[in-house]
Amino acid sequence: MSAPLLASLLSDLATDFREPQFFWQVGTVLCCFALAWVISRFLKSTVAGSREHASSGVVQLGVGSFSRVLTPALTLLFLLIGKAILGQWQHTNLIRLLFPVIGSLALIRFGFYVVRKTFARDGSLGKFLALFEKLFAGLVWVGVVLHFSGLWPDLLEAMDDLVIPVGKNKISLLTIFQASISVAITLIVALWASAALETRLMMLPTVHTSLKVVLSRVGRALLILVAILMSLTIVGIDLTVLSVFGGALGVGLGFGLQKIASSYVSGFIILLDRSMSIGDMITVDKFSGKVTQINTRYTVVLGPDGSESVIPNEMLVSTPVQNYSLTNSKVAMSTDLTVSYQTDLDTLLALLASAAAKVARVAQDPAPSASLIKFGADGFEIRVGFWISDPENGRVGVLSEVNLAIWQVIKEHNIDLPFPQRVVTLLKNEPSEAAKLS
Repeated sequence: MSAPLLASLLSDLATDFREPQFFWQVGTVLCCFALAWVISRFLKSTVAGSREHASSGVVQLGVGSFSRVLTPALTLLFLLIGKAILGQWQHTNLIRLLFPVIGSLALIRFGFYVVRKTFARDGSLGKFLALFEKLFAGLVWVGVVLHFSGLWPDLLEAMDDLVIPVGKNKISLLTIFQASISVAITLIVALWASAALETRLMMLPTVHTSLKVVLSRVGRALLILVAILMSLTIVGIDLTVLSVFGGALGVGLGFGLQKIASSYVSGFIILLDRSMSIGDMITVDKFSGKVTQINTRYTVVLGPDGSESVIPNEMLVSTPVQNYSLTNSKVAMSTDLTVSYQTDLDTLLALLASAAAKVARVAQDPAPSASLIKFGADGFEIRVGFWISDPENGRVGVLSEVNLAIWQVIKEHNIDLPFPQRVVTLLKNEPSEAAKLS
């Protein structure tokens, strides 16, 4: 076994330390760190300032959240340049020693950045992601230790010699490790790219929301497919085996996955024909509420009571859907009351319409109206009709406000609200004629 790399580097570093040119290496390293820190801070402040003054349609580069990766990455780049320049006149063992350390730090921070942008886009970091980050950082530092100790080539050779039988074939542990790493990396990069694509699409002001969702879903599917094909090619798996998988998938769709496949296709139909968008108020079957998510398999509807209903997309395509926000978000509402026949209707109808118009959420165009709809058994039956333009905020609250305004009018003008009255006549039990004759 060759001498450990770390011991060799330290020996060369000790030799360089005795020479006056060693301070040129120290100065170069300090300049590289300072220059990387200044440039990353400048880029972060520049992007933050441009975001404040930019219009909503401009897509900004996320350097602000990338700054933790940018600092070690720039440091590594400047160290490489400094080594190339300084290496023409003297040794650069100090810079060679810092390469793996700074590179591993950049790799760890880049991994954290990708994972958080992909799986923790709402800002909350779950326990699993926190554990994954610790595990990833530990693996990177273990790799650095193996590199410095000189055990890395020996470990790879031992993994290559360890063969695991899989059916009639034999696969080395090194191949399995490389396959797992390649698949994980390509999938994470594909998911990260799809998340970035979705973020940029959602910021486009001139594109319809449904089209944005369609493009983001199709982009994610294509990126994942390309990532899987690339990972299989890197490992050395023949892509013709996918034909067997395609046949099995077709059989599965024919026997038991029709509903799932139908929901996926229906999801794209809903998004493409724009019959429904995020934020619309809909009623389908017994579910009613605001559309908060339109996914490829299901749609989430937030009810007035705060409950979320997960509705398969197939149901939204095959059954009638009442959309209150498709072309016009205004919704008509009404409330009824009965007044006595002695009431001055001309005055009362004007007062009721005026009272409804004073409620904040009631639309002024068309204006509220009060109408006589029936001559009832107990009095005039009156209906007060009005429109609201924000049904997503609920209808019970505005109906209560209108009823309270009508009640104030009734109290102020002493309007009589009759209630049903019934007269019961008791018949005296007279003796029958037969009883009299007897």
